[in-house]
Amino acid sequence: MQASAMLLHLPHHSSIASSLRAPKLSHNQLHQSRRCLSLQLKRGRLQARSSPPESDPQTSGSDWERIEPETVSEVLMKEKGEKEAGIDLSWLPVFPHVLTASMANFLFGYHIGVMNGPIEDIARELGFEGNPFLQGLVVSIFIVGAFMGSVAFSPLVDNFGCKRTLQIDTIPLILGAFLSAQAHSIDEMLWGRFFVGLGIGVNTVLVPLYISEVAPTKYRGSLSTLCQIGTCLGIITSLSLAIPAETDPHWWRTMFYIACVPGLALILGMQFAVESPRWLCKVDRLDDARGVIERIWVTEEVEKSINDIKSVVETSGDQSSWQDLLVEPHKTVALIGGALFFLQQFAGINGVLYFSSLTFHDVGITSGALASLFVGITNFGGALVASYLIDKQGRRKLLIGSYLGMACSMFLIVSAISFPLDEGSGHALSIIGTLMYIFTFALGAGPVTGMIIPELSSALTRSKVMGFSFSVHWVCNFLVGLYFLELVDKFGVGSVYSLFGGFSLLSAAFAYYFIVETKGRSLEEIEMSLIKRS
Repeated sequence: MQASAMLLHLPHHSSIASSLRAPKLSHNQLHQSRRCLSLQLKRGRLQARSSPPESDPQTSGSDWERIEPETVSEVLMKEKGEKEAGIDLSWLPVFPHVLTASMANFLFGYHIGVMNGPIEDIARELGFEGNPFLQGLVVSIFIVGAFMGSVAFSPLVDNFGCKRTLQIDTIPLILGAFLSAQAHSIDEMLWGRFFVGLGIGVNTVLVPLYISEVAPTKYRGSLSTLCQIGTCLGIITSLSLAIPAETDPHWWRTMFYIACVPGLALILGMQFAVESPRWLCKVDRLDDARGVIERIWVTEEVEKSINDIKSVVETSGDQSSWQDLLVEPHKTVALIGGALFFLQQFAGINGVLYFSSLTFHDVGITSGALASLFVGITNFGGALVASYLIDKQGRRKLLIGSYLGMACSMFLIVSAISFPLDEGSGHALSIIGTLMYIFTFALGAGPVTGMIIPELSSALTRSKVMGFSFSVHWVCNFLVGLYFLELVDKFGVGSVYSLFGGFSLLSAAFAYYFIVETKGRSLEEIEMSLIKRS
């Protein structure tokens, strides 16, 4: 019913698509001197002149005089060699900054997996063994904190910027991990998990926004997949560290202490990271923004980039409220963001991840640690493939293909459970289907959902659209986790996975009709085209 309501209020995708298909504005032009040289070569004069061509007033005489006649062939040979070699390292200056920020997603993945293995030991030591409600509460209380963090995210980033907000909100992550490690009662554990969720709620919204605003347009998609890669590595790490818990009932405390280390590294690392140049322009720190762009974008047209960002800020304003999400074009983007996360969660990903041990047990694998580790490695592999494809194939194609693959995987599992040829074949098909589901999720539904929302959002409401969308994510995440086991007990794995497959097909259809391609467009180009259309 909620999905239907969202779809009914969404305008036809053609309104956005037509605006984004307008002729592109060039942000990656050649160096001024090479532009002059190119003009002369096109006119058939393979020589350098000592003064700029009159038809190109944008080129200054001083720029032109830097090219000496004898360097013409050298320039041509260098450009030809770079083109043939396919060398492009324009992503390298910004990579350390986005890699540092993605440590927040590593912590997210770590805290997803940290309760998967030792929950029974924790329950036994803290006195709530045999109480499924309290066990479920300990696992999911951090989702409540994450929801609150996603709602509180917007004013923090608007006032303090991405860099400082990321540092500030890592403090609850460290505090929560320490409280959990020191817990001697259920209350202390719940408070620890809540603080962890609070930090996770802010940082998981902040990192994709930060990467979208600091990454060069050409590599924005690939760099944004570091969010998914970081989450996968965090899950794998926590599942691997959980192996000693099978023989040491107190090992879970060590696992929580370990979580403090990457948190401290994140706070320290962000001290050396750059601030978002778009936020700097928004708060009128133009000199700082200019310095950041020169440092991480390797673009000769610094002033043009600054002017584009300033133009967008002046057009849309620098102060926003939640009421802005009720007017176009912000309303459409917010509804699309909420719908994407609604569909993502009800396509079943967290039902599979949170309860992977149970699911694999039903299809013949009794080792929970091994099953979860297989899931984590497969997720990581899919994220790596996505990082290669996303700026080549585009967001929309990956999203549609991902959901279609997830649907096929779910129906393969359902077929294996409902119509098994024999016990061995049924188990094998179910395992293959589950791993295919995780892999195809990591190709598109995982990374694209989080990155396309800030790309479509305006500078004015980007933080609020992200906060709203992720709050929908956490609500749906909680509902799936709350009712998954109950639905499995009542209807069986086959029926629940059929439902997941149906939502996957619905998600593919939604992406086909309502998602437009943002590959190769700067955030300012996208926003200005939407403003003109609205």
